[in-house]
Amino acid sequence: MNYENILVAQENGVATVTINRPSKLNALNKATIQELHEAFKALHEDAETKVIIITGSGEKAFVAGADIAEFADFSVERGAELARNGQEILFSFIENLSTPVIAAVNGFALGGGLELAMASHFRVASDNAKMGLPEVSLGVIPGYGGTQRLPQLVGKGRAMEMVMTAGMISAEDALSYGLVNHVTSQEELLPLANKIAGKIMRNSSVAIGHAIKCINDNYIDGVNGYQTEITQFGVCFGTEDFKEGTTAFLEKRKADFPGK
Repeated sequence: MNYENILVAQENGVATVTINRPSKLNALNKATIQELHEAFKALHEDAETKVIIITGSGEKAFVAGADIAEFADFSVERGAELARNGQEILFSFIENLSTPVIAAVNGFALGGGLELAMASHFRVASDNAKMGLPEVSLGVIPGYGGTQRLPQLVGKGRAMEMVMTAGMISAEDALSYGLVNHVTSQEELLPLANKIAGKIMRNSSVAIGHAIKCINDNYIDGVNGYQTEITQFGVCFGTEDFKEGTTAFLEKRKADFPGK
C-alpha cells in the first residue's frame, strides 16, 4: 500500500514505520493518524510481522506534536471528538496490539509525538531527543492519552510537573524517569531497536501477545489484572507455541515457534 505521510519497510520479521513529514517536523495531522492506523492494522494482520518499530524521518524530530492549524478553530464538541477519535483510531489501538511496538525516538517528541511514543509498548531514544507535553502553553491539555500514560510511566509528581510547566526533558532525564528504556547515539538508534526486536522474535509471539494484554489490564480501572493473568496463562496451554516451547526445552534444543 502506498502512503502519503509515512514509509513502511519490512525485513526479517521487523516492520519499520517512519512518519515522513520532515518539513512539518513530522507533526501529526488527521491524514497521518489515519495512515498510521491503516499501516499498523495491516502489519498486525500480517503473520510475517513479529515486531513493529515506529520512528520519524530526518534528524530533528520523531514527532514534534499535532498539526495545530487543523484544530485551532474547533468547538468544544469537535475538540472532544478529535481526542476520542485519535485515541480510538491510533493511540489506544497501538497500545492494545498483541504485536510488540517499539518507539525509536529521535529528536523532538512533543505533545502528540510523546503520546504516540508512550502508546508504544516501550521506547528507546537517541541522545539528542527532547520530550514534553507543551499543550497547556496553548491553552489546552494533552488529548491523546498523555495525562494517563505519563503518570503510569514516570509517576504522578513528575507527570504533574512536566504537564504544568510545558517544558521539555532530555533523553538522559527521560531515562532516569523511566520514560525510555535505553539511550544511544542517533546513528545507533535504529540498530539498537532492531537488536531488541531480534531478542523479542526468539520467543513465542503468541505468549507475548497474551503478556501484553495482562500488563495493560493492570492499568484499567475495574479490571483485575491478576485474573487476566490466570486466564491468559491457561490459554497458553492450548497453543502450539506452548507445545513447541516445552518440547524444545525438554529436548534441550532451540524452540522453533509456529506462532499459533
